[in-house]
Order: sequence, then C-alpha cells, then structure tokens
Amino acid sequence: MANRLKVLLVDDHALVRRGFRRMLEDEPSFQIVGEASDGQEAIERAAELHPDVIVMDCALPQVNGIEASRQILEKQPNIGILMLSMHSEDTLVRQALDAGAKGYILKNAMDLDLVSAIKRIAAGNTVLDPQLTRGHALKGERDAGLTPRELEILQHIVGGKSNKEIALELKLSVNTVSVHRANIMDALGMHKTAELVVYAIRNGLVSLP
Repeated sequence: MANRLKVLLVDDHALVRRGFRRMLEDEPSFQIVGEASDGQEAIERAAELHPDVIVMDCALPQVNGIEASRQILEKQPNIGILMLSMHSEDTLVRQALDAGAKGYILKNAMDLDLVSAIKRIAAGNTVLDPQLTRGHALKGERDAGLTPRELEILQHIVGGKSNKEIALELKLSVNTVSVHRANIMDALGMHKTAELVVYAIRNGLVSLP
C-alpha cells in the first residue's frame, strides 16, 4: 500500500514495544519502520528513518522522552510525536506539549486506542487523554469570559488549524483571526498555543473531536 504512515516505537521495555507493534501491525495504513529503547537511540533512529509519527514513552533512560522529542523536532519539525506516560501531572503534560509533542495519553488507559491517536496526530490534530481533561481545572486561573466568536475560534485552534485555515472556515480575514487569537490568549493569561490547548480542553471550553 502506497503512502503508508511510517511509525517509530520508543519504549525501554521490549514487551511493551512488542505489544504496541501487534496493535499497530493490523492497521494496513501503518508501517512500523523501527524501534528504540532509550531517548538517545530515539534521536538517532528518527534522523535515520524519518518517521511520520513517533510513539514516545515519557520515562526513558539516558535522555527522557520530553527532551528526546525536543531534540528530534528541532531538526525534523514535521514529525508528529505521541507521548505515552504513566503520569497525569499537569507539569508533565505541559512540558511534553511545550517540547512539541502533538499528543499525550496515559499508558494505563483501559480504552487506549493507539491507531486512532496516531491517525489524528498525522492529520495535524492534538490528542489528549480524556482522563487528563476530567475535573482538572487548574487552581487560580481565571474564568474564560470569552465571546461566542472567540470560543468558536478556540475550538478550531484546539483542532490544530492555522489562522489561515480558521479564516477560510469562518469566512473572516486572517488578520481578524490573529486578533481574536491574541485576545483569547490575553484573556486566559496564556503565552503558548500548547498551554492554551491544554487549558481549553481541561476546563471544558471546547468539545473534543
């Protein structure tokens, strides 16, 4: 099958990698191009294999998954990285998204659907584990106070769309969308899109696709 998604699996446990491989090999649109067992090896394998998506364990020996992601994306920004972790702490999620990961899901999730998550990331969407968005409002942060139009634009931002794509969708000018985006971030006290996405989902400001 032409144009299959090239996937690199990174986990320090061989049994886990084998399990993920079995889950993914049945999907005809995927090609598992390689595996790595630590962060440094992941960096090297990514440079060698040019995968479309990397399934990256967060807790890796030598170089952790977040730092490995940062180094990989500095050289290959088009790779989509799906972070897998046993931990749901806000700080870790923020660090992973700030490093450039497009998704963060919990390894112990009973309904872990890797195939769907990888496809969504390859399509440019952000994927967050539903467990991270339940009852997790961050203490001390302001209420949204956003207009209906701003909430509509926020929904598209969370969907991974660019200002140009949002403008086309809503029949607005790119400049108008840029102003709305700046107003949203200012209203919520955010400085990075990754932070905005996490906050919006966690506080129920948008509906997950």
